[in-house]
Parts: sequence; C-alpha cells; structure tokens
Amino acid sequence: MESSDLKKIAESLMNKNKGLLAMDESTGTCNKRFEALGIPQTEEYRRKYRELIVTTPRLEECISGAILFDENIDQSIEDGTLMIDVLKKKGIIPGIKVDEGAIPLDRFPGEKITEGLDGLGKRLADYYNKGARFAKWRAVITIGEGIPTLTAIKTNAYNLARYAVLCQQAGLVPIVEPEVLMEGNHSLQQCSEVTHQVLHAVFNALFEQHVDFEGMILKPNMILPGLESPVQDSLEAVADATVLCFLRCVPAAVPGIAFLSGGQSEQLASERLNAMHTRFKDKMPWELTFSFSRAIQQPALEAWKGDDKNVAIAQKLLYHRAWCNSKARRGEYTPEMEKEIS
Repeated sequence: MESSDLKKIAESLMNKNKGLLAMDESTGTCNKRFEALGIPQTEEYRRKYRELIVTTPRLEECISGAILFDENIDQSIEDGTLMIDVLKKKGIIPGIKVDEGAIPLDRFPGEKITEGLDGLGKRLADYYNKGARFAKWRAVITIGEGIPTLTAIKTNAYNLARYAVLCQQAGLVPIVEPEVLMEGNHSLQQCSEVTHQVLHAVFNALFEQHVDFEGMILKPNMILPGLESPVQDSLEAVADATVLCFLRCVPAAVPGIAFLSGGQSEQLASERLNAMHTRFKDKMPWELTFSFSRAIQQPALEAWKGDDKNVAIAQKLLYHRAWCNSKARRGEYTPEMEKEIS
C-alpha cells in the first residue's frame, strides 16, 4: 500500500471527535473478567459479549476504530453477519492485535519481551484480506529495583519497529504500544524519566527500520505515579508531565497518540485526558485521543453479567463511557457528565 493510503487511514483513526475501542482481550484475560462476575467462560459467551459491543447504537459517533483479537475477527453476530462487517457498516475501522504476548526476558529478572514476529508477515496479509486496516503490538516495561535495563528497552523497541515495518508493507497502519506499567510504588518523576527513555529508543528503532511516521499511531501510557505510590499527583501535574514528555519525544509527523488506560478508573482516565486538552489544546502537533479497554467496557460488562435481558442497559453504559471520552479529547468533559446516561 502507498504511504499516502496509510496516512489517510491513520488520519481517519484520529478523527477529531473520536477515539479507539480496544476489544482485543486475549481469551485468558476475557475469561478472568467473566469469572469475577460469574459469567460462563465459554466461546459463546465471549461472542455474545462482543456482539453487545459491536451492535451498540451510535457507537460510531465516538469510536473511529476497534481493535479485535484473533478469535473475534472471525466471529459473527446472531444473524450470521461477521462482526468485522458490522463495524465497517458503522464506519468503524477494524484493527487486529497481532502480538502473541509477553514472556520473561532471559537473564533479565523482572523484565519481559513480546513474542510474535515469526510468521508475522503472512498473518498480516491474512488479516488484511479479512478486512483489518490497522494492527497493534504491545510491549511492557516495568519500573522496579534496577529496572528497566537498557537491554530490555532496546530489545522491545527493536521488536516494535520490526512489527511496524511489516505492518506497513502489508497495508496496515501499525499502532505502536510501548507500555510503562502502572504497577509499583514509583513516583511521577520516575515514570517520566523511564517513558522518555523508552520513547527515544522506540522512535530511534522506528527510524532505523524505515517506518513511515505519517502512517503509524503511538499508543503509550500516561505519565503517572505507580498505583502503590504514597503520592498521587493532581490532574494538572499528570497532564503537564505527560504532554511535555511527548512534545520532547514524539515527532510531529506522527498523526496521533491514543492512550491506553492501564489500571486507571473509568472517570479518572477521562479527567486526565480532558486536562491535557484544556491545558495544551493549541500546543500539540498531533491528535491526542484514547484507546481504552476496561475504562470504556467495565461498566457495561458489570451491568450485562452474561444475561440477555441486560444488553440494552449495558450498551447505554458502553456508549456513555465512549461519549465521555469523546468529550474529554476535546477538553469538554466535566464530572457531571457521569450522570448523563440517556
């Protein structure tokens, strides 16, 4: 695919009023969430839940792209229509998670490397033929005693870059996701320093692999204190640290940045995204949006609980969270909006 076509897809994904919905949970992750709510952990119930998501009325008003998992790219809703076709009919661009998960990095205790490069070119071609137009690969970086090491950072950066160039060769826009995890007691400053280091390594690797920055999207963490940190910084401090980090590290040629939600609560993720826009709206060279999973889905999942009679209210809650984040990416979100479920 021509670079101009990849650029158009990336720009469409970064539509000014919308964000991405990550519905690419692995079977294991999905089953854990189901188990916590007493939902049967079967392929049929996973299909039912994904049908609930893709058929949510008006979802396309807030969501430009949906990231799928290998299982659900081939699944159909009850009437036999492929879910990927339901999304396309709504004008939501389908994407696909292509990494095969993180495993321990040999001889580097506490650090991980993401697998999935073997045979990736063929898989990407298959996903393109099925209708996917973008992909996602996640690398995880842990902050702890003596970590992350430069080896772990550079190894993950290289793999992200190889994945990205293979995506572009197959006609898919790569979402590059280097996630500095929230787990731990590290400070906001420590997260900022590590994220700076990670982003510099990632963009150096992307440049060396000849990745077209205009045909990719970055999916990073926000700059946050660890979940166990005794100091939980203000919305303003998080907004300032995050945007300033990106201004120093992310080339202006990149069309957009779409945050992962990590372990943030639904409302806090919206509030932090909103603060970035109210404080830096005219100073950012790229679009800044969301690519949330739990921070959009969790209220709907808790309402559904595997019961068909709860689908309507679950879909209202799903749309509402997407709507709140759509407002936040324009700097128009207020906590009072949490009550506006229609």
